[in-house]
Amino acid sequence: MRRTASLRGLVRETQLAPGRLVEPIFVSEAAGATAAGREPVAAMPGVDRVSVAVAVEQARTAADLGIAGVLLFGVPTDKDAEGSGAWEPDGVVQLTVGAIKQAVPELVVMTDVCLCEYTDHGHCGVLRSDGVVDNDATLELLARVASSHARAGADLVAPSDMMDGRVGAIRAELDSDGYTDVGILAYSAKFASAFYGPFREAAGSTPAFGDRRSYQLDPANGQEAIREALLDVQEGADMVMVKPALAYGDLIHAIKDATGLPVAAYNVSGEYAMVKAAAAAGYLDERQAVTEILTSLHRAGADLVISYHAADAARWLAQ
Repeated sequence: MRRTASLRGLVRETQLAPGRLVEPIFVSEAAGATAAGREPVAAMPGVDRVSVAVAVEQARTAADLGIAGVLLFGVPTDKDAEGSGAWEPDGVVQLTVGAIKQAVPELVVMTDVCLCEYTDHGHCGVLRSDGVVDNDATLELLARVASSHARAGADLVAPSDMMDGRVGAIRAELDSDGYTDVGILAYSAKFASAFYGPFREAAGSTPAFGDRRSYQLDPANGQEAIREALLDVQEGADMVMVKPALAYGDLIHAIKDATGLPVAAYNVSGEYAMVKAAAAAGYLDERQAVTEILTSLHRAGADLVISYHAADAARWLAQ
């Protein structure tokens, strides 16, 4: 049954399809002032910070390729201690959501809900006087951000901050504002990982001091990740996420079993950059490596994969 491609395809257990992929997009206010509407991200070859107009074109291309949706990250020019730009009605994410839903209404639009791109200190929440993130004070602000995204037309909001109780706070805010049909994709098992470096360059979200280990998960703790996912389910999450993906297949599988909910795997910036660097050096075939990685994540139990390779992978699958 392995002799030919047609026979192998006939008995293939895991089918990779564009409709199970999500493309992340960095929408930058500064990029809107450039002639091309793009700012290349040096650590992520092929990925740019883009203007609202370019983001709409990327979304249109994603839809044409059969990709399920896009996940938007905002990169503002002005920041403050609270990250107040995150909930402005004319913020870069809010404007992009509206523009994409008008241009490509059938495409699922997801939005990252966090403060790290908007705070001048780079942490995911507001700080106490001693410099520690104030979990409970942050919840109200995250709920405000999520509601502003829903008002703009987002289909799913995706809280990535890892504050305790934020899913419940966001669900309550969305429901009270009348957005009962807007879903929550919770970054439930988000680890304090070494694989986020290129993302922080792209989003301008490197902490000005310290790190995020006090609120992101220890990579050594699998049972804790399952407990966090179950807590998010109890608070009203519609989908849960494991981030990063490549080194966490065991937890993708375990969280899928434990929650019974759709599970997303985020194939993060460092994983993307490693493949790009190895392919550029001639050490591996990018197409084969990416297809294998994405297939492995689905095999582990991921219902959808968020990947910077989404558009390329969709084109390869079409071929």
